Amino acid sequence: MNRQDIAANAAGKKGGSVSTKRMGRRSVWADVKREKYLLFLALPGVIFFIIFKYIPITNLVIAFQDYSPYFGITGSPWVGFEHFSRFFSNEDFYMLLRNTLAISFLNLIFFFPAPIILSIMLNEVRNSIVKRTVQSLIYIPHFLSWVLIYGLTFLMFSQSEGLVNKFMISMGNDTIDILSNPNYFWGMLTAQSIWKEVGWGTIIFLAAIAGIDPQLYEAAVMDGAGRMRRIWHITLPGMRNVIMILFILRLGTIMDTGFEQIYLMMNAAVSNVAEVFDTYVYRVGIKQGEFSYSTAIGLFKSLVGVILVVTANKVAKKFGQDSLY
Repeated sequence: MNRQDIAANAAGKKGGSVSTKRMGRRSVWADVKREKYLLFLALPGVIFFIIFKYIPITNLVIAFQDYSPYFGITGSPWVGFEHFSRFFSNEDFYMLLRNTLAISFLNLIFFFPAPIILSIMLNEVRNSIVKRTVQSLIYIPHFLSWVLIYGLTFLMFSQSEGLVNKFMISMGNDTIDILSNPNYFWGMLTAQSIWKEVGWGTIIFLAAIAGIDPQLYEAAVMDGAGRMRRIWHITLPGMRNVIMILFILRLGTIMDTGFEQIYLMMNAAVSNVAEVFDTYVYRVGIKQGEFSYSTAIGLFKSLVGVILVVTANKVAKKFGQDSLY
């Protein structure tokens, strides 16, 4: 092959690569043009995440500074890992970690399976009117604020005004101090979360069940499989992928126990079991103005969540299950 052939071949390859890039760009723009209405619908969500999720990441630098609003991020002095060292050596750290993990694990054990069980039970209801009525009723608590739920809880379990204790008195029994008893606090939070969100959580699982091929159930009935066997061998395996993905996402929020609920239910008698990272950050960071210290705590929580998500995702891949990525 002479030099002219080599040059022509190189020019052809270069032209081909350029044309391939141009075709790729055209295809991308063609996809954008074709799906412009869907992208327009997604735009508010994208803007929300950019403003409230991604832009604040740049301010995490104050966790390594002695931040002062007067000097700003650029003028505040650097202190390195001083805030992290102070947080880990604080005597409240182990109490906060214990309370946060205890509440999160109770939610993981009792609250996470509740929508799965309820969605399976709803799927077995054959009367469409009853099914829609039950679904509407269990969705309603999701739209109630935690302030209202706290008020309902107080009216039900208050030692002086609660309906439960009034009933106990009418039966000749002593009252039960539920709201101020540390032994009941974690269980009360879990019960509130289940009552408020279990109905709303069934939406995703009912959608997963709806995607299961009905012919599988018909074949199982012809083979003589009972209702429980159909649930165990068809319904649950059909939901497995959704359950696994939601479980991984749930692990990522294990350090977030919900500020509003706990802050409303907290009182001096149960503070030893109620104080969690979220309420501690509010009390120290907002009320006392220690912005750098509270940011360091928030960064620690985020790192723990990322590690749990990545680890759970790798474990799921290793065992051949669906994962996030």
